[in-house]
Amino acid sequence: MTFENLRSPDRQLIELRMEHADLNASIDRLSGIVPLDELLLRRLKKRRLALRDQIHQIERDLEPKEPA
Repeated sequence: MTFENLRSPDRQLIELRMEHADLNASIDRLSGIVPLDELLLRRLKKRRLALRDQIHQIERDLEPKEPA
């Protein structure tokens, strides 16, 4: 596997989706803990939103352009 394959948009998309899923699991676990660490929860949710935006951007870039 070459370095180019490691940084391909498809590979980045897979890694971002995995990180997003991990954050979902962490947020779910943290939400069930009392007392709730609200600051950590907010930080995780903010990171999850940033990942979602990155995922959508890569998906848009990978979609074939429709002719006008």
